[in-house]
Amino acid sequence: MRGNTLHRSNWTSVWAAARSAADLDPRVHLHDLRNTCNHFAAASGASTRELMHRMGQASMRSALIYQHGTAERDARIAATLDQVFSGGSRR
Repeated sequence: MRGNTLHRSNWTSVWAAARSAADLDPRVHLHDLRNTCNHFAAASGASTRELMHRMGQASMRSALIYQHGTAERDARIAATLDQVFSGGSRR
């Protein structure tokens, strides 16, 4: 299968082999990895436009699906706002 185009007919076996080699739970889908990667890209500070480019999305609505709030990111935002409003230096 090396170098061949992935088609629906051979995708299942390719994904199953890759998932097994990575020791992932059989319930993990490829889309789960896309979601995780795009979530971390968003958490890194990527703008919506940058996320749209990375994902090949044409609409903001599609890109926003991958932007989940996290407690860690909320704390960083609060700390940055605290610096801005207390006269501290910006990052």
